[in-house]
Amino acid sequence: MCLSIPSKVVKISEDKTMCTVDTMGVRREANLMMMGDDDVKIGDYVLLHIGFVMNKIDEEEALKSIETYKEILEIMDEEERRKAIIDGDNCPNGV
Repeated sequence: MCLSIPSKVVKISEDKTMCTVDTMGVRREANLMMMGDDDVKIGDYVLLHIGFVMNKIDEEEALKSIETYKEILEIMDEEERRKAIIDGDNCPNGV
């Protein structure tokens, strides 16, 4: 099962096709081509699937989800944490 951790948009490319998101301290590039031209702004929280921004999420809900993920991560070992946060975009069931 793949889970999408809410990520905060910290930068948007000039052509608005890519953005940089922060996922619990890990920054990565994400594609905006699945969203409308002005749907996503810096500071928005978004959900990613295989490197694409799929939708925006309300900030309050995003922060609640992040707190839940932090609680889960606390009981995981270091390798499991790395896979959950850094490798999350490589979901084997992604389409």
